[in-house]
Amino acid sequence: MEIFVFKTNLANTRHINKVKPALNKHPFIKDWNVDLQDCDKVLRVVSDNIPSKEIEQIIVNSGYDCVELK
Repeated sequence: MEIFVFKTNLANTRHINKVKPALNKHPFIKDWNVDLQDCDKVLRVVSDNIPSKEIEQIIVNSGYDCVELK
C-alpha cells in the first residue's frame, strides 16, 4: 500500500464532486481525500499498485491541475 500526495487546484466541494466518481471507481484506489484548507489543496491517495502518473491523469482528465509532491 502506498500513499501519494498531490498539489491540486481543487478549490471547493463542487470541484471535488467532479473528480469523485473517477477516484471512487478506480479498483486500485483504496481511499482519498482533499484538504481544502491547505494552500496546495492537497489530494492524498492511498492505493495498491497504481503509478502516481495515473492518478494525476485522472484529475487532469477531469479538468484540474495535479502534480505529485515529493
